[in-house]
Amino acid sequence: MVTIKMLEQSENEIKLVLDKTTPEFVNEIRRASMFEVPTLAIDDVYFTQNSSALYDEMLAHRLGLVVLKTPKGYNLPSECTCSGKLCAKCSVKMTLRAKGPVTVYAKDMKIKDPDVKVVHPETVIVKLLENQEVELEAVAILGKGLEHAKWNAGHVYYLGMPEIEATKDADAKTVLENVPIVEKSGKGLEIKNIAKWTEAYGEICQKNGFVVKNSDSQFIFTLESWGSKSPQEIMSEAVEVIEQKAKNAKL
Repeated sequence: MVTIKMLEQSENEIKLVLDKTTPEFVNEIRRASMFEVPTLAIDDVYFTQNSSALYDEMLAHRLGLVVLKTPKGYNLPSECTCSGKLCAKCSVKMTLRAKGPVTVYAKDMKIKDPDVKVVHPETVIVKLLENQEVELEAVAILGKGLEHAKWNAGHVYYLGMPEIEATKDADAKTVLENVPIVEKSGKGLEIKNIAKWTEAYGEICQKNGFVVKNSDSQFIFTLESWGSKSPQEIMSEAVEVIEQKAKNAKL
């Protein structure tokens, strides 16, 4: 059975050790976390006025990349009782009106659902010169990263737990000077703070006569959320996706 140990956690990132597992299973968690956990993103933009320097398509693209906090309760349009007609259960509307000279930020959007908030309010949408105007209505829906990157929940990566062994040409002095998180131990080096280990440190060790072997059953797993959902929510929903796939495979 897979065991999980928390190494570090913050508002938007968790770092874990996954033990007694396989590269295939860890990669499945990575893929589910990035591409199958649904988040809200702007999908349709209806322009009433746009005399800015940006084409409608470019402005719509920038709006689509604005990160929105995704509260619970929204349905995927394909799974909603409205059959994809975009009701209040599967979509949220917002408006934006501005006249130059002014810099328009993501925080300037008026969102109808108070639970849906812009994660990075100071994101610049467009700069308007004097007499330039933008007036639009946008619709955000739930979607998955499999369909478009704007619905990607975050960035996830992993690395096999490293073991460092010395060769006859090992230069421990140079490594210790350049890799502050290792210390001498037995036939090689021991990592004092595994949460800070990177592949760059591994390359320094290898260039100085050490062999770095990565485990295929124990992994350092990092999940960084863009902010639409917490790392814990993303991880939990990814596991649910995998469990549902397993159940469907048995049918």
